[in-house]
Amino acid sequence: MPIVEKLDDYGKGAWIAFAVLGFIVFWPLGLATLAFLFWSGRMGCGMGGAGRYEHRMNRLQSKMERLKERMGGRESGFGGWGRGPSSGNHAFDEYRQETLRRLEDEQKEFQDFLGRLRMARDKAEFDQFMADRRGNGAEPQANAG
Repeated sequence: MPIVEKLDDYGKGAWIAFAVLGFIVFWPLGLATLAFLFWSGRMGCGMGGAGRYEHRMNRLQSKMERLKERMGGRESGFGGWGRGPSSGNHAFDEYRQETLRRLEDEQKEFQDFLGRLRMARDKAEFDQFMADRRGNGAEPQANAG
């Protein structure tokens, strides 16, 4: 859905304007847009804080991948971030390669951080579930005895 991605890039304001225009042009279109916004969680009503955070991180990741492709990824034929056509200025080329290498390292560190964060959240949710289950399992035994 290219229009959905485009409106997501512009943010909530674009979605609101699209819904208002939908109501003006043909009210069922505006109503359908409004329902979609709430159902998909784009207005922040359907998702909790963690879901919204993960949605934003996924959007950021997709933007980074698009940027990587534009700066010399698969489509340009240069083979990666660090390789590209020479600008003719050796100092600039070294600086660019160093910066791109640093960005790659930071992205890798960020991905590792996200992985650890997801694992910690999953472990916390699992521990909470087990604690609740133990708590619910203990009550019927106490009432029975």
